Amino acid sequence: MEKSPYTSVRRFILAIMILVPIIPFLLALGIGNHSFSRSIEDSTISAMKRIAADHRQMIESFLSERTNDLELIVNTNSFDELVKPERLSSIFRQLQLTSSAFVDLGIFDAAGVHVAYHGPYNLTGKLYRDTAWFRQTIEKGIYISDVFLGYRNIPHFIIAVAKRKNDNPWVIRATVDSLRFNTLVRQIRIGKTGEAYLLNRNGVLQTDRRSGGDLMETPREQIPSPLNGQEIHTFIHQQGDQEPFLYATTWLKDQNWMLVVRQEETDAFMALQNARMPILFICMIGGGCIIAAAFTLTGAIVRKMEQTDAEKALLNQQLIGASRLAELGEMAAGFAHEINNPLQIISTELSLIRTLRAEMLESGQLQPGEPDDEVSDSIDQIKLQIDRCARITAAILKFGRQNESRPEELDLTTVIPEIMEMVHKKAEVHGIRMEGRLPEGPIRVLADASRLQQVLLNLLNNAIDAIIEQRGSTGGAITLDLFTGNNGSATIDVSDNGTGISPENIKKIFSPFFTTKPVGKGTGLGLSVCYGIVQQMGGQMAVESTADKGATFSIVLPTSDAGA
Repeated sequence: MEKSPYTSVRRFILAIMILVPIIPFLLALGIGNHSFSRSIEDSTISAMKRIAADHRQMIESFLSERTNDLELIVNTNSFDELVKPERLSSIFRQLQLTSSAFVDLGIFDAAGVHVAYHGPYNLTGKLYRDTAWFRQTIEKGIYISDVFLGYRNIPHFIIAVAKRKNDNPWVIRATVDSLRFNTLVRQIRIGKTGEAYLLNRNGVLQTDRRSGGDLMETPREQIPSPLNGQEIHTFIHQQGDQEPFLYATTWLKDQNWMLVVRQEETDAFMALQNARMPILFICMIGGGCIIAAAFTLTGAIVRKMEQTDAEKALLNQQLIGASRLAELGEMAAGFAHEINNPLQIISTELSLIRTLRAEMLESGQLQPGEPDDEVSDSIDQIKLQIDRCARITAAILKFGRQNESRPEELDLTTVIPEIMEMVHKKAEVHGIRMEGRLPEGPIRVLADASRLQQVLLNLLNNAIDAIIEQRGSTGGAITLDLFTGNNGSATIDVSDNGTGISPENIKKIFSPFFTTKPVGKGTGLGLSVCYGIVQQMGGQMAVESTADKGATFSIVLPTSDAGA
């Protein structure tokens, strides 16, 4: 099967039309996906940091308020008052009204003896002088312990405040409800798997966690500790075969407990996972549209090329035929001229024969009769055939100059409004204002009316096209000025505010086949033909223009008075 000459062109155009749009499309989609992913990741991490910061503030506020409650008791009551059971019970009830987080309340003297106690356990008389919490309370004034068992043998933590006055310090200690505190820490909810818990510096749980882990247990995962300070650190960590978690860790204000907020990575970045399917769908749809459009446009372009080539071949044939006809016309005109010359000689000789016949009849050398009648008939027949040949050659010569101009005296003040009226409706449809500025008196020129009409219509239509391209359907204006010069000439100016003509094109504007219009919109013959017509009328044609501001075409014709 013979290969089509357009196959390689079709493949090339198809490859270009697919690659050129799809490469920037994929780049834009990839960059957009990356930016969107980074944005989702940053917003998720920022949300995790914000939750950790808010939760840290809530825990610190809880501990600070409980500490302030004890400091208020120390500062407003003496040791002797507090060791009285009735007074201690009254203060404990007041604390319960403030916060139900306190479980018990105890007073310790300088020797570490538990001298007074209000609570569910029998702790009065217990000695705490050698315990770490008692020594640190005396030393620092305030102490918040880790969770420990103590004499009770159940997990709990305490808040202790020392009254360090003179050489006889004493301590007030309260046990915080671990269950209530545990609930306070665990109440955070992030997605399906988010949770929060506290660890001490040894990595021991100070609160339990929903995913598994009781108080005072040491979790299996080794979480990197944040640097000292209250900066929140985020990271993704995976322990063994477990699911990776997104962590946010920070120390509480006293830097003894570390708050851990974590969520499974897939749960944390669920929004990103949900967004990837639409992105993939958009990618597939966009790619499919590009490929479909490429095939469709390639087919249309190739068909147009085939049609153009076919029209070109037909046009070449027509040009060859027209060339032959033109040659035949020139030959016919030449033959007519050549035939006219002998016809003139024959006509002259015929006139001479008639003169000689008349002289012979007058002198009697030729007698009237049958022979003379035959001669007269022959002379008449020859005259008839000469006239017939003359008419044939005249018709041939007339055909050769059938486009010859037929000038007549025209009043431009009458002709121009008629021509403007012909394009007025077209201009009005496109929102173009037309104005003709004509003098009152007549201005007469010797010109072919149809050809002058052709020139002005071409200029007006070009002006309309230029305005539509530059301004659309608003703000367009065409002005036609008519005035006479001092040298006996009439000038017609056609001005518009359209696209104008660039300096590099203005020198070529009257050249044959030059056009600034898109393919299929112009032949490049209009202005060159107009230029020739004006010159045939004995006039001149010029143009002035500024790109993107408009153009003015001037036609200068001699007036009929000047020609006289």
